[in-house]
Amino acid sequence: MELADFHALLTHSGQDCLAAASALAPREAGFLAHLTRLQKTWPAPLAKAALETAILRRRALAKFERAAVMYFTREALEQASSERVSRYRAARFAGLTVVADLGCGIGGDSLGLAEQCQVTGVDHDPLRLAMAAENLAAYGRRARAAWLPADLNTLTLLPAPAFFFDPSRRSGSRRRFSVHDYSPPLDQIRHWLAQAPAGGVKISPGVDLAELAEYDCEVEFISERGELKECALWFGPLRSARRRATRLARGAAHSLLPDPAAEAAPPPPGAPLAYLYEPDPAVLRAGLVTTLAAQLEARQLDADIAYLTARALRATPWARAFVLEAALPFQLKRLRERLRALNVGRVTVKKRGSPLEPEALIKQLKLSGPEHRVVFLTHVLGQPWALIGAAIESEVETGSNPPPDPA
Repeated sequence: MELADFHALLTHSGQDCLAAASALAPREAGFLAHLTRLQKTWPAPLAKAALETAILRRRALAKFERAAVMYFTREALEQASSERVSRYRAARFAGLTVVADLGCGIGGDSLGLAEQCQVTGVDHDPLRLAMAAENLAAYGRRARAAWLPADLNTLTLLPAPAFFFDPSRRSGSRRRFSVHDYSPPLDQIRHWLAQAPAGGVKISPGVDLAELAEYDCEVEFISERGELKECALWFGPLRSARRRATRLARGAAHSLLPDPAAEAAPPPPGAPLAYLYEPDPAVLRAGLVTTLAAQLEARQLDADIAYLTARALRATPWARAFVLEAALPFQLKRLRERLRALNVGRVTVKKRGSPLEPEALIKQLKLSGPEHRVVFLTHVLGQPWALIGAAIESEVETGSNPPPDPA
């Protein structure tokens, strides 16, 4: 979409076209047919802009409560944090007067920041800045933001005493994985920190942690509803720890910080016990498996595997829990026999440390029956094992009586 097309979309005629496009409940598969229909009434550029907006609004419902009245580009929507994540991160800036949102895009992070303070959104793309202004207006926050067109690669003087930076991590359709390849590269923040020591940065959760060793910051991994979303770096007064795992779920934010005692002397790995825990991915990326194990009075099955096992079940927001019904050194025939004895016809296969492909294994098992179980392919003390478990979906109370250890 061009900037002129976006401005046309905001006119009375453009809004009528957008309403017609939205009424079609369009999807990509029917794009040409929908476009042909709209072009019978409106000019082609306007019809295309309206149709693209209607499609993107449907996609954006998973991220934004008011997506139905917002504006997006495809790439900007893909890169935008969800409203929940943005609001959580913005709370770090509470008490500040003005924050620069560097690389603001269509305003996803500006929305959260504007709840806390005034925002100056900076981006090189005038279309994204125009969309950001409309998106903040959709939340009644237009007066909380100002907009500055600028290239972050050459921006030397910050427009605010604090900043949040979201560098571009794409080159066309290709992702950039190294912080040195971001645009601008992460090293750019050194110039900004000299002016504004209160800074936050959003980066990929798959970042190579070795690349962050030279930065004096807090490294926070954030998951939402069990899916790892991003890594945030916090500098100066915004930093409150060295490492942190955060999980957003059911309207709450849970944070896990390192336990030095647990990390210094974790219990040795051992055989499977009554329960298995699958830690949240934010825990794994933050390197807090031993800290979580201490909270759960659990241990790892293997020094290199992040599954935890315990005799008693403890409620935790940090892991999915499974009751183990069987645990055996991996052998296809024995695994098939145990599953058939449990009347299992459907299995979900999870693996860590196993070369086996889940779909191939499911076909080889040749099961039939009414029951469903989870099969974990993993290592126990360096050897391949298969564990059969049933998910515990409801919350449990600390100190629940354990079943017998799996045989």
